[in-house]
Amino acid sequence: MKTNHKHYSAGAVIWIVIKYFSLVFFSFVALLPIVSCVITAFKTDAEYQSTNVMTLPESWLNFQNFIDAFNRANMGRAYLNSAIILVFVLLGSVLVGTQLAYVLNRFKFPGNGLIRSLFLFATLLPGIAMQVSVYQIMSNLGFINHLYGYIIMSMGTDVISIYIFIQFMENISVSLDESAFIDGASYFTIYWKIILPLLKPAIVTSMVLKGVGVYNEYYCASLYLQDKRTLGVVATSLYTFTGPLGSKYNLICAGVLMSLLPALIVFLLCQKQIYSGITSGAVKG
Repeated sequence: MKTNHKHYSAGAVIWIVIKYFSLVFFSFVALLPIVSCVITAFKTDAEYQSTNVMTLPESWLNFQNFIDAFNRANMGRAYLNSAIILVFVLLGSVLVGTQLAYVLNRFKFPGNGLIRSLFLFATLLPGIAMQVSVYQIMSNLGFINHLYGYIIMSMGTDVISIYIFIQFMENISVSLDESAFIDGASYFTIYWKIILPLLKPAIVTSMVLKGVGVYNEYYCASLYLQDKRTLGVVATSLYTFTGPLGSKYNLICAGVLMSLLPALIVFLLCQKQIYSGITSGAVKG
């Protein structure tokens, strides 16, 4: 009976060791903040001040930090505001983005290439550099410190989503549009009845990217939603426990874990659609 033994050269063995060591090392680096956050969230104030971040808490059944963080940061209101913003922003950005992509892809008119180039140029400009003019516009329109103003500002479709829609739309045959047009369908009917349903994978991809960005947005939410008690969102509510006299990191960690729960639940319930949408709707080279 013969047995096959693989013989590796010294260089191959070194490369295998480096490869697996790097995988283990970077996995450790990625998991360490999460583990320390979970440990800190269950510590009392006395435990946090007298132990290091990796020392396990005396009791894993101490949920007082979560109760305090939820009540003091008014996270119930923050969850509601974030949910309202997400629903309207995602719906608005998908409708605006798909219609823009439909016009730019299906209609050839003077300036089509210029508009695409301007969209590409916009990606090179850092968003924070344009906040002075954006803030002035928001102030003149009376949109500051109003939830609807922040929603309208956030509804602007990012350029990445537009290019995802355009790239995916190029794989949809123009003959479908022509057949529907011959049958008497208007351009809007073609978009609504034919193009939009076929863009489902690209829409899922865009909603994942846009949703994560809006949910985690802190700078603009803090700048334009200044009444943190009634207009706070999940990202800004965590800063309730920071101040000049110190930060309550055990409460912050408890709030961080609670802020992750909605995203985790959505991911677990919709992971099949998310995976299929990202793989089918990704930009193809």
